Amino acid sequence: MGRLNFLYRMDLPHRALSVYIYLSDRANKNGECWPAIPTIAKELKLSQSTVRRALRDLRKAGLLETQQRYRTKGGKSSLLYKLHGE
Repeated sequence: MGRLNFLYRMDLPHRALSVYIYLSDRANKNGECWPAIPTIAKELKLSQSTVRRALRDLRKAGLLETQQRYRTKGGKSSLLYKLHGE
């Protein structure tokens, strides 16, 4: 069995599967990564709103936690994504 079989058995839209696999591919050994939404959208050839919907789907399914990151001067940076598996 593959390491993502649990994902394929879930009732998720294809956008959520694509984004989860993308994040999984870029995650460190702790399951964390921080690509910007425009970057995810560009690389997956999806709109930014579709990526946001996919992230919402993944959070609702319990497969993803997000945390806002901030720059040293207080401005917003990209989100920190923490993946959860089976």
